[in-house]
Amino acid sequence: MDFSLSPEQQSFIASARAFAKEQLSSFAAEWDEASIFPKDTLRAAGEMGFMGLYTPEAAGGLALSRLDASLIVEELAKGCTTTAAFMTIHNMATSMIARFCTEETADAWCPDLVAGRKLASYCLTEPDAGSDAAALRTGAVRDG
Repeated sequence: MDFSLSPEQQSFIASARAFAKEQLSSFAAEWDEASIFPKDTLRAAGEMGFMGLYTPEAAGGLALSRLDASLIVEELAKGCTTTAAFMTIHNMATSMIARFCTEETADAWCPDLVAGRKLASYCLTEPDAGSDAAALRTGAVRDG
């Protein structure tokens, strides 16, 4: 089996490495110390396509494979792990909106999400469970 990276994958890595060096690594410690959420940097990431990595092309994303997205995120995390971690959550939520919402909802939200003008996330926590989804005890019952 050949595990070498394609020229396209190597280009993804180079672009993410340059972005991490120019936009993330010089600021990461300051952002952490001052509790700064770098919205302008996330918009710049959107301009690079990093906010819609595996969102379908029809919704404005790059429709990359998880491997290709992982190669990019690995490089971004070298610049700022916290910001890269948020970007993975944003990418997941944006992709779900594009894939599982109505076309009308996807059309209303995805352009701004993919561009980094709006941000997506989710909350998964519960007493005694934290963010361990398998330990959650909350349930829902349809009533009416």
